[in-house]
Amino acid sequence: MNEDTPAPMERLLAERACERLIVDFVRRLDLGDPSSVADLFTQDGIWEWPADGRRIAGHDALRTYFRSRPADRLSRRICTNILVTVTSPDTASATTYFTTYRVDGYTGGLVPPRPPVQVGHYEDAFRKVDGTWLLTTRTLFLSFAGPTERLDGPGRS
Repeated sequence: MNEDTPAPMERLLAERACERLIVDFVRRLDLGDPSSVADLFTQDGIWEWPADGRRIAGHDALRTYFRSRPADRLSRRICTNILVTVTSPDTASATTYFTTYRVDGYTGGLVPPRPPVQVGHYEDAFRKVDGTWLLTTRTLFLSFAGPTERLDGPGRS
């Protein structure tokens, strides 16, 4: 083992910390405070979608971006096939497949099933800062996408 190769236990701990970040990201968007997603990034962190040229950089811009999520949005993201690769004691990368179910205009109760609005994958880069793993870059790649449906009127189905 050279100095850039983490010991097996350190590698496992790093992989788990990065996996937890991936899951915490979508939990905060779906069930928590979306603006707090910015806290999972380094100060110079980047969220980008190359297909449409979207690129949000830095904590303040990330917080503003995630805070702009509609208050009446109901979403659930399913993440799977999470593969974390530890590249050094303080850096890692990951690929994660995701499916997003989402509607706007939600006021409560059950929503009849709908097809997903997005299917794709994330490519992430991580860095350990003061003992804590954080995202440095999250890049979103869509394979399938459609508009977010707006629910109508009372009952909103």
